[in-house]
Amino acid sequence: MDKQIVVLASDNAGKLKEFSRILAPLHMEIRSQGEFGVPDVPEDGLSFVENAIIKARAACEHTGLPAIADDSGLEVDYLQGAPGIHSARYSGQGDAANNAKLLRELEGVPEGKRSARFQCVLVYMRNPMDPTPLICQGSWEGRILFAEQGEQGFGYDPLFYVPEHNCSSAQLPAGEKNRISHRARASALLLQALGGGR
Repeated sequence: MDKQIVVLASDNAGKLKEFSRILAPLHMEIRSQGEFGVPDVPEDGLSFVENAIIKARAACEHTGLPAIADDSGLEVDYLQGAPGIHSARYSGQGDAANNAKLLRELEGVPEGKRSARFQCVLVYMRNPMDPTPLICQGSWEGRILFAEQGEQGFGYDPLFYVPEHNCSSAQLPAGEKNRISHRARASALLLQALGGGR
């Protein structure tokens, strides 16, 4: 049986490997949009859902194939959900500066008011005009620490405290993080939904 080729609306090699593993039971061949020369598109939506749809639709339009896109980020309750959809470019200067800015914004805020969560939205579109794209969302609850802890992971991981493990996301073994993270939860829902004969 021929594998269905699905375009991942990303050039991230780590994401390509992860989605290939997750969707392996569905006999899909996941290929990076870079293989098809899909250009990056402005992520100018107002939500994770809108941005993921924008990316998936662009990949579908350019390739004529089904596409998967994700958009994710960190929501801090005290900051009314910021950095949110701007998580990757919160400071405009990369991960270390993003973390430093987040700590500044939360300076003096007590532990009980530092609740936060990582969000991941995955979108699967069969074609650019798909009226019912599959949308799967996963959340990972925690809180923001007062200082960075741990060397694993990336982004906000050193500041994100995971209560059930009593450590930061950056202190978790990679396998455990990949089992319980926001992306893992959204991916499990996507696998379930696609396995339903979509």
